[in-house]
Amino acid sequence: MIVTTAGRTNQEWADFASQIADELRIEYIVRKKRSVIELQQLFDDDVIVVGKNRLEIHMRNASEPMFFHPNSAMFRAKRIAKGEHDPFLESAGLEKGMKVLDCTLGLGSDSIIASFSVGSEGTIIGLEVNPYIAYVVSKGLQTWESGHEKLDEAMRRVHVVSKDHYSYLLECENDSFDVVYFDPMFEESIDESNGINGLKNLGEKTSITKRVINEARRVAKKRIVLKDHWKSANFQKYGFNVVQRKSAKFHFGTIDLESETKKRS
Repeated sequence: MIVTTAGRTNQEWADFASQIADELRIEYIVRKKRSVIELQQLFDDDVIVVGKNRLEIHMRNASEPMFFHPNSAMFRAKRIAKGEHDPFLESAGLEKGMKVLDCTLGLGSDSIIASFSVGSEGTIIGLEVNPYIAYVVSKGLQTWESGHEKLDEAMRRVHVVSKDHYSYLLECENDSFDVVYFDPMFEESIDESNGINGLKNLGEKTSITKRVINEARRVAKKRIVLKDHWKSANFQKYGFNVVQRKSAKFHFGTIDLESETKKRS
């Protein structure tokens, strides 16, 4: 990975690109009116482009760049503020002050909504194993202005950690989060927005395994939530109770740890 500026730039953005290169420990390349494709070919590398309004990751094998955008979180937050139903929040059972671990951050849409729900008293940590995605999303969460004050505040509260979820879970204490959430990349194709399409070219496919679920059971105090394609075998395989949604391409599954504890008692 290398870093450069957008085609039209100034010294401020050149300095910012250089700073990003230092933070990510990669090389800063002066643009010199060269196209992104020319830079990819010349340096045989992928490129982070620093523009006035956003950072973009241009992969050599991708037709679209990856960049941060809150996507569905924008209209979902407006609906929630009006008291309307949100399937993710209902499945997770989120309340003010809760602590949530999003094991598969991606562009952070669900983490933003979780933060919007738990408020300033709560905690949202989002995990992203790819350091470049983590960096771009983290910067986006801190700077994006949606025009919705409460949503912007929710974005600022999401804490991004660049680490794979299994390693992170191993380091967590028992019952250290109220909810642990998984949204693996779907094995079945689903048409999404441009931001998600760009992410698909760069993101790593996330595996849900028995050892991961076992660690999530130890770490989560109240509930484990899985969002997956409606055809996914993960729900039944790992004991999730599926919330069936008619005509939806993905479902939410839950493991209610509090109910399991009561049954054992």
